[in-house]
Amino acid sequence: MHTRALGQGLEVSAVGFGAMGMSQSYGPNPGDRDDMIGVLRYAVEQGITLIDTAEVYGPYVNEELVGEAIAPIRDRVAVATKFGWNIVDGRMQGTDSRPEQIRRVAEGSLKRLGVDSIDLFYQHRVDPNVPIEDVAGVVGELVAEGKVKHFGLSEASAATIRRAHAVFPVTAVQSEYSLWTRDPEAEVLPTCAELGIGFVPFSPLGKGFLTGTVSPGDTFAPGEIRARVPRFEAENLAANEALIDHVRALAEQRSATPGQVALAWLLAQYPFIVPIPGTRRRERIDENMGATAVALSADDIADLNALVERVGVAGNRYDDAGMRMVGL
Repeated sequence: MHTRALGQGLEVSAVGFGAMGMSQSYGPNPGDRDDMIGVLRYAVEQGITLIDTAEVYGPYVNEELVGEAIAPIRDRVAVATKFGWNIVDGRMQGTDSRPEQIRRVAEGSLKRLGVDSIDLFYQHRVDPNVPIEDVAGVVGELVAEGKVKHFGLSEASAATIRRAHAVFPVTAVQSEYSLWTRDPEAEVLPTCAELGIGFVPFSPLGKGFLTGTVSPGDTFAPGEIRARVPRFEAENLAANEALIDHVRALAEQRSATPGQVALAWLLAQYPFIVPIPGTRRRERIDENMGATAVALSADDIADLNALVERVGVAGNRYDDAGMRMVGL
């Protein structure tokens, strides 16, 4: 797999790996921990060099899983994790990016991951109660101390990115971005291009929708993330079928899968974009990596660029509470 440069000289594989779903959010958690460790190591063996986790995934257990998986191959991967939540009795209780909290999270993540330094440390959500300048300042201190290598932001506005970057260079911005979530295009992506910051789309396959394997009649268990996402309500899924039908037709023409077309489209937007699809299956890793070889023509890309405008997207990407925490 070829590599791409995020900001500040961090070079990683063109497609990374999102590990969250190995511990939460997508149906019953896998019962075989060793199998998930094997999947993570398989991803690295195939050329993936960016693995994404967070203290809140589980919480804590996903970092432990990633740490055990990478122990024998630490020199081959960049590990991204995140701070920014107040976790009480295993549940998120709002944001907390106070400097002392950031330091506590860094120490905990270092131990759980079993590493000497965190390669990429994201603020998971902007904390409206803590100036972003203070956040950037303390991460800069952690970099100077050798505990962190790079600073990132997640779901931040262009204005916040600029303010943070003025204090300490931002290496990557992580936000939801896909064929049916186009929010970053207006301001965030141009800002990243201007400032030399990489962009890491999470949910690049629309939480599974863009793989073409989700049907309007599907239901989701109460503990699954898609049960809380308006786009996955039955009426909205039915309305959104027009979008995936179009992607599926193009995929057939290009001898690819719908998911590969969705990832290839993302990769074609900017050279500093590195999507992080997640999976629990080796064959999906192969499929996702194959997206780098899917040749979309200029006409294909223009057609997909205009797809949402033509067919629309029904439903928000988060519930009301989640939407209030993005773009700050």
